[in-house]
Amino acid sequence: MAIIVLDRDGVINEHRDDHVKSVDDWVAIPGSIDAMARLSQAGHQLVIATNQCGLALGHFDLDDLEAMHGKLRALVEDAGGTVFGIFYCPHTVDDRCRCRKPETGLLDVIEAEFDTSLHGSYFVGDRISDLQCAVSKGCKPVLVRTGCGEQTLAQLIENPDERLTHTRVMRDLAEFSEFFLQ
Repeated sequence: MAIIVLDRDGVINEHRDDHVKSVDDWVAIPGSIDAMARLSQAGHQLVIATNQCGLALGHFDLDDLEAMHGKLRALVEDAGGTVFGIFYCPHTVDDRCRCRKPETGLLDVIEAEFDTSLHGSYFVGDRISDLQCAVSKGCKPVLVRTGCGEQTLAQLIENPDERLTHTRVMRDLAEFSEFFLQ
């Protein structure tokens, strides 16, 4: 049994440049919910680590965020899976907090909450900050091409980062689950 860390926007649900602001804006990427259910049914613990600066910027409030996460959990449960935890950073870049990816604060909290180490765990994201966070914590970075993934891949090709050379690139969360479960 493994803990798998997932980013939210662009990995599980559709990314929006103007922020996902409400439960109605929160739309699952095709195949992502079933992929999460399959991973969960195989005995793996899914946790979400997501930057949600829209809170600090006033784009949505905590009730809106809880409603989005309630929808996410319900969809995964209806598909036969479980989300073990959702951890979020409510700050903006200017706040210079430890919990905003690429910092590892969210992963530190996950480790404390589950009394485990995430070293060697997979971390699936669509942005450079996700991959940098993963590597800083000793996780295995996976880049999905959904969300901002294509732009991130182009960035990595144009400006290679030696720390990210072992990043796996997958079409989407569904392809990652197939890879992981084989």
